[in-house]
Amino acid sequence: MGNFVLDLGKQSASLGVNAVYGEQQDVDGVRIIPVALSWHGFGGGTDDSGNTGGGGGGYAVPLGAYVRRGDDLRFEPNPVSVLAVAVPFLWVAGRALSRVIRALKK
Repeated sequence: MGNFVLDLGKQSASLGVNAVYGEQQDVDGVRIIPVALSWHGFGGGTDDSGNTGGGGGGYAVPLGAYVRRGDDLRFEPNPVSVLAVAVPFLWVAGRALSRVIRALKK
């Protein structure tokens, strides 16, 4: 199990910046660098009988891209992914806020 954990640690060390910024693309004189939000997690363990197990996973959401046209550099968001992240967040925040208000009224 120890070697597995060390190997996994070495592989996950490169997931930082490389996972959220894509390689620069040049399209018709416009430079584009894609940007994403990513997270990952891993776990493992053993029991008293010597059984071992582990797992991991990750997720990435494309947020948009940095676009350079001449001397102008700006971030252009991906509206579909912004909505995909914002709608559940706003629903959970609204639900939590309504429960807090209800608890304060009592």
